[in-house]
Amino acid sequence: MEEGQIQNNDESVEQSKKVVQEDAKGLLKSTKKFLVELLDFRHETDQEATIEAIKGDIPFKGATAWILICSIFVASIGLNANSTAVVIGAMLISPLMGPILGIGMSIAINDIDTLRKSLVNLATMIVLSLLTAFLFFAIFPLKEETNELLGRVKPDIRDVLIAFFGGLALIIARTKKGTIASVIFGVAIATALMPPLCTAGYGLAIGNYDYFIGAMYLFTINTIFIALATFVVLKLLGFTMIRYVNSAKRKRIARIASFIAILVMIPAVFTFINVYRETVIKANYESFIKSKVEANENLWLQRHKINPKAKKIKLFFNGEVSAATKSSLRNELNGFKKIKDFKLVFNENNVRSLDDLSVSLQRAYADLDEKDNIINGLQREIEELKLTITNLNDRIEKSASLQDKNSVPYSALVREAKIRYNDITSMSYASKLISKDFIKVDTVLEITVTWSGKLPDSIVVNKEKELKVWLKKQLKKDNLVLKN
Repeated sequence: MEEGQIQNNDESVEQSKKVVQEDAKGLLKSTKKFLVELLDFRHETDQEATIEAIKGDIPFKGATAWILICSIFVASIGLNANSTAVVIGAMLISPLMGPILGIGMSIAINDIDTLRKSLVNLATMIVLSLLTAFLFFAIFPLKEETNELLGRVKPDIRDVLIAFFGGLALIIARTKKGTIASVIFGVAIATALMPPLCTAGYGLAIGNYDYFIGAMYLFTINTIFIALATFVVLKLLGFTMIRYVNSAKRKRIARIASFIAILVMIPAVFTFINVYRETVIKANYESFIKSKVEANENLWLQRHKINPKAKKIKLFFNGEVSAATKSSLRNELNGFKKIKDFKLVFNENNVRSLDDLSVSLQRAYADLDEKDNIINGLQREIEELKLTITNLNDRIEKSASLQDKNSVPYSALVREAKIRYNDITSMSYASKLISKDFIKVDTVLEITVTWSGKLPDSIVVNKEKELKVWLKKQLKKDNLVLKN
């Protein structure tokens, strides 16, 4: 009886295991099916429309040439003005992406004629872009180095990744039935083909060939990896290879296409490795400076510089650096794997130690105090001179009043006129002798008034009438002429 129960229990356990296994298999199949449906885009591909669309964007003449010239001008202005929004606008209207996709597609489908057209049009676009940017920066008077310009002279690993994944997104959007325009615009912005060419033109215009080489290096990276992404996607999608009637020609073209594909792949791999290595070295270097040099309160680091080719790190200090500190920094450098074999070069400003700087600052403050005292004394003298001039004016007016009892002190009259009519900007007067009949001579007071230019003529006319009446009353003279 007990043996039968044990056998039944074993069978139940086996059945439970089988049910769990079947459930697990079912879950695995469901998950696999879900992921395939989620990520597979082959059924949405339209080979003929894709090839036709890419070929249609390759030609470069007429309107396309002028669009490129305009976009280069817009991008150059944006870089010069340090305006990201303007640079983005230029990238959206640029036609540079067409020949690059054409290169990747032609290699993938063994189309040597399209490859030739793509290379010729891309080279023409590059030359025209460089010439346009060069002319702009050579003629334009403002040539300061902005952040937008300097950001395109030294590529790093992020630029490689942006170009490759941007190229993937672009060609996937191109192969989809009903091309996704927003993706194309987004990739145009992300890969940033225009700014490096403008920066290269800027480097030529100012004679800085390091800027030119760095910017062209960035543009080359973008071009290679966008073309590489196009090649990879079209190969994965199984785009049909072009077959030629002549078997010898077919083999020759196949070899040429394969050779070009290898030429594109090898620089891409080496570029990725070199840029990755430079990025890691830069990260180690910045970490060393921040954590070991700048964090040391006893050191006054003025500036620093790295030379990866010569494997040197130059540190410029204000004041002396002790031998113990130098030895400590060299030992600390060993903790950074990618720069541990670099040589530290110390540049010290021994004349200006911390104590010397403190003394210099105290002297500067003393000089400032002395200058402030001189300035305050001059200001007091100016105020005294102003008071003296005012007193002299009053005395002159009083003297004139004694000579002519009917006269009114001119300064008092002008002040009161300004209070009444605050739109007056200036006022002057002069007495003129006029003979009417060659016997009798009369005196005419001529007053010139200048009004604010903001006042309309109609208002000025009314105000002049009021002012003339008021002046006659104050001066007690009917022979009064008002001019403006």
